[in-house]
Amino acid sequence: MIRKMSRKNVLVGLAAAGVLGVGIAAPAVALADNKTPAPRASADQGTDRQHKRADRQAEFAEALAKELGVPTDKVTAALEKLKEQRKGDRPERPSAQERQAKLKEWQANRQAKLKERLDQAVKDGKLTQEQADAVLKAVEAGVFPGPGARVHHGGWDQAGK
Repeated sequence: MIRKMSRKNVLVGLAAAGVLGVGIAAPAVALADNKTPAPRASADQGTDRQHKRADRQAEFAEALAKELGVPTDKVTAALEKLKEQRKGDRPERPSAQERQAKLKEWQANRQAKLKERLDQAVKDGKLTQEQADAVLKAVEAGVFPGPGARVHHGGWDQAGK
C-alpha cells in the first residue's frame, strides 16, 4: 500500500535531512581543516616561544629599519643595546631557595592564624578541642589546598586574610 505524501511533508523531510547533513559534515570539515600543530612537550614550548619571539623582534627591526631608512643591522644593534640597558632596571627574580623560604613562612603564618581562630571557636563553644585538633592535623597532612591550588570562586582564601 503506497501512501501519497504531500509536498509539504516531502519538503519538511528534505529540510530535516539537510540540517542533519550539515550538522554531521561541519565538524568533520572543521577537524579536517585544523592546521593547528599538535601540542609539544613543555621543554619544546620554551624554545619554540623563544624562537617565535626572536622572529617577531627581527620582523620589527626590519620594519623599523625600512621606515627610518637605515640598515637593519644598525636597528637590531640599537634594540639589543636598549634591551641590555633596560635589563638592569628590572628587579631580579627571587631564587628557588628564596621562593621556598617565603612559601614556608606563608604556610607557618597561615597555620598560626588558623590555630588562633580554632582556639577562639573552642573558647566560644562552637567546636570541641578534639575537633580543633583534627582540623589542625588535617592541615598539617596537606588535606586543605595551599598556594598554587586551583581554587574556584567561593573557595579557599589563599591570601591569608
